[in-house]
Amino acid sequence: MFQIDDETVRKLQERAAASPRRRANLNLHQTLEDPVQRFLNAIEPGSYVRPHRHHSPLRWELFTALSGRAVVLVFKGDGEVLERVEITPGGPVHGVEIPAGTWHTVAALEEGTVLFEFKHGPYTPVTDKDFAAWAPAEGEEGWETMECWFRDARIGDVPPREEA
Repeated sequence: MFQIDDETVRKLQERAAASPRRRANLNLHQTLEDPVQRFLNAIEPGSYVRPHRHHSPLRWELFTALSGRAVVLVFKGDGEVLERVEITPGGPVHGVEIPAGTWHTVAALEEGTVLFEFKHGPYTPVTDKDFAAWAPAEGEEGWETMECWFRDARIGDVPPREEA
């Protein structure tokens, strides 16, 4: 039996803090072909998760906070924020389930944030998600501005646009 204990979480937090992408995951499923993907995802402030949806095939996704604090944003197709929920292990909201086909992202609000993620498999990188055209790819100009915006964005806000 695999245990998700304090030591497991601490080691994952250390890996995320040392990673250039400011995140690290620990798969609990045996293979990427597993029909149920479940993993711990450690994410630090400054880690950019490009807004995306799980559209083809339609798949929902569940996040539960094990440590730290994160914000989950849901967007309209043009990037306007529809929902903002902060999740923490102490509540009042511990986790969220993102409906299939919904544009969303997650951002760490505190160092040491670790989330448990649960979603349908198998994981196929090419078809796992559609990325939002209005958000830069990781590493492209403007991604840092977008990641900072995620942490403070409120319902009705629209993403920052890079000046030409």
